[in-house]
Amino acid sequence: MSKTIFEKITDREIPANIVYETDDVIAFMDAFPVCKGHALVVPKRPIENIYELDDETGAKVISAVTKVSKAVRDAFQPKGLNVVQNNGSYASQSVFHLHFHIIPRYDNSFDGFGYKWEDDPTERTDEEKTALRDAVIEALKDTAE
Repeated sequence: MSKTIFEKITDREIPANIVYETDDVIAFMDAFPVCKGHALVVPKRPIENIYELDDETGAKVISAVTKVSKAVRDAFQPKGLNVVQNNGSYASQSVFHLHFHIIPRYDNSFDGFGYKWEDDPTERTDEEKTALRDAVIEALKDTAE
């Protein structure tokens, strides 16, 4: 069975703007963000969806979701924030490895439903992407236990 893109990121086979990592969880900036600050939190162990998630791993993932969400809030001061997790293709899951989207919401991104799924049209240089990553990393330092 071939690896998912998230397994390849975890194994450092492809690059990613990683913002947080433990032995069990990794978080990184979305390669195709819907807005500035869009991040993903992923268990390192391949778990297809929420139905396969065990309690121990779930607690670790949710802890990371909380930390990264607070860091995104502190780094970018959005008006709000969505945490989204999809299960199955019918629910728009496109990578079949459990992951949580952390999507900051700004004045110009509210669509009446609270979701705007079009890709952010802003073209960012590698340096700008690195700066976004570094802002979240710096905010995570402020929330360290």
